[in-house]
Amino acid sequence: MLTPHDILGDGQKIAKRLETYEHRPEQLQMADAVAQAIAGKRHLVAEAGTGVGKSFGYLVPAILSLAANQESKTETKKRIVVSTHTISLQEQLIEKDVPFLNSVIPLEFSAVLAKGRGNYVSRRRLHDAAVQGKTVFSSEEEIDQIPMLTQWIKDSPDGSRSDLPIKVLPQVWDEVRSDSANCLGRKCPNHKDCFYYAARNRLQNADILIVNHALFFSDLSLRRLGVNILPDYHTVILDEAHTVVDVASDHLGISVTLGQVEYTLKKLYNSSKNKGLLVVHNLGEVQRMVVKAFSASETFFLDILNWASRRGDNHNRRSSKIRVCEKGIVQNRLSPILNKISDAVTQHAENQKNPSDKQNLTAAADRLTAIAASLENWRLQGMEGGVYWIETSVNRFGKQAVNLMASPIDVGPEIRTHLLNKTDSVIMTSATIATGGNSFDFFRNRVGMTKGDTLAVGSPFDYQNQSELIIVTNIANPSEQRELHERQCIEAIQKYVKRTDGHAFVLFTSYEFLRRAERELTPWLSQNDYGLFSQAGGTPRGQLLEQFKTTPRSVLFGTDSFWQGVDVQGDALTNVIITKLPFSVPDQPLLQARLEAIRKSGGNPFVDYQIPEAVIKFKQGFGRLIRSKTDTGIVVVLDPRVKTKRYGKIFIDSLPETKVVLETL
Repeated sequence: MLTPHDILGDGQKIAKRLETYEHRPEQLQMADAVAQAIAGKRHLVAEAGTGVGKSFGYLVPAILSLAANQESKTETKKRIVVSTHTISLQEQLIEKDVPFLNSVIPLEFSAVLAKGRGNYVSRRRLHDAAVQGKTVFSSEEEIDQIPMLTQWIKDSPDGSRSDLPIKVLPQVWDEVRSDSANCLGRKCPNHKDCFYYAARNRLQNADILIVNHALFFSDLSLRRLGVNILPDYHTVILDEAHTVVDVASDHLGISVTLGQVEYTLKKLYNSSKNKGLLVVHNLGEVQRMVVKAFSASETFFLDILNWASRRGDNHNRRSSKIRVCEKGIVQNRLSPILNKISDAVTQHAENQKNPSDKQNLTAAADRLTAIAASLENWRLQGMEGGVYWIETSVNRFGKQAVNLMASPIDVGPEIRTHLLNKTDSVIMTSATIATGGNSFDFFRNRVGMTKGDTLAVGSPFDYQNQSELIIVTNIANPSEQRELHERQCIEAIQKYVKRTDGHAFVLFTSYEFLRRAERELTPWLSQNDYGLFSQAGGTPRGQLLEQFKTTPRSVLFGTDSFWQGVDVQGDALTNVIITKLPFSVPDQPLLQARLEAIRKSGGNPFVDYQIPEAVIKFKQGFGRLIRSKTDTGIVVVLDPRVKTKRYGKIFIDSLPETKVVLETL
């Protein structure tokens, strides 16, 4: 039987079939650990530094484990799920890594990129939209997109939204996408050529499913209710695992928005334009009920805002998050009327002879029931061990957005119960999981892993010669003198941008300071002919990154999302400036609740949570600099606490061994 050594080992002919493959001992070490975990039905947390080649480190042993399953002739099909956080890594796996391994491993296996159901167009719903478009849609622009979609599906290979030649309006796509609540199944006249069911069949027959964390944890959430999106699996590999807890928190909680309620009601009946599903079926009495529901919705969310304004000290800002610690803060006359409309629509659906009309109405009724239940569940805080909060914001047009949110304070027990205890082997890997001294305790506790193996594999890159960590020591402590620290940071940014002639990332921990720095530094950058790309401008991250890469002597200002998952190789990036250690500010409801839980259990929130969380993010920021064995540059830290505080040593010790230089402004 083949082993990872046969595929990845030095001197093996198979590994040399493509010149692009480079053998790395660290990769082989990781592959061996993954192979042992899968074979022994054990869980594994593996930190593999930048450049190890994690994807081969887990794909090769995973593929070889499929061969072992085939030889054992088990009746149950064994599947492996590989989940990533970013689209770019998904694309790398399915377009590059898997095809390469298919060419060098003499085994039969198949891999499929899994997408959520809503990514596929429904032929039946598209047909209904074409017939009822003038009654359902509110604008000519929406109506005009239907013929284009009808023409597109004639040649589309998979009916996936990503295959569309133009950008379809969200409200149009929502009307034509595949939807579990609005599906006739085998009774549908388009069942045999349904894009979604064709994709589902490919998933059922595949050996390896490549998904993103959002889809994976959506599926895990449904599995708690006995429903599933993905077929069953025996091994799960979670790459970019440092993001798992945040994604799981989002998908295992509650989220209901004012926009969601208004959108759902308008799809039923838009009184200002006399459009909607109820107009199609001439349900005048139910239309009047929808008008009353709009009024009830306005009252309910206005009461929420009034409550929030009395509790929140930052409600006048453009956005705020206000924690809700008591049940029943407002009355709920909205859910009863939503249920009443649902009952009326369901009753009309039962009288329909046309299966498609019946399903459209039934799906609409089910959506109303689900929203009504979520609103009441949030109001009465029905999720045990959860934290509840209100998010408010105002968009650029002055429209108020209100989100009602809830999340488990600790997702570890959920992950342990519904994933770790029910799956043979779960591999969690990232370049940044461990904290000072290669400790995995913080991460394991957060994901609920009480039993399993750990592995720390260093990077093959020569950080001692490829990089310098510059610590500016005579700068103000941001936690004690914020304004002075920010003024000095602006001065330091000029100094170090000039040192590398641009080619720099400047990483911030707040949008507020990013905007101030952009405002104050723009004249200087312009005077010195540096290109400036700022996340505050609203340009999508991918586009912003591409502009930075292709513009000589440029500087990019970024916050949270630019600390991780960004890969810029070569001379385009030779300088990463970290303005402040990335401690989370304990003014967010979920973080507050987590820190309180640690304190109640006798722990130290700062030591047990905030430091290790900040260390992991700091490692991510540092990791933006060296992306290949030929990259060189500097990482500049403008926070003196990394040297003046005892915990600063944990940050330094968590990095690869690199040259540390102390400088002053």
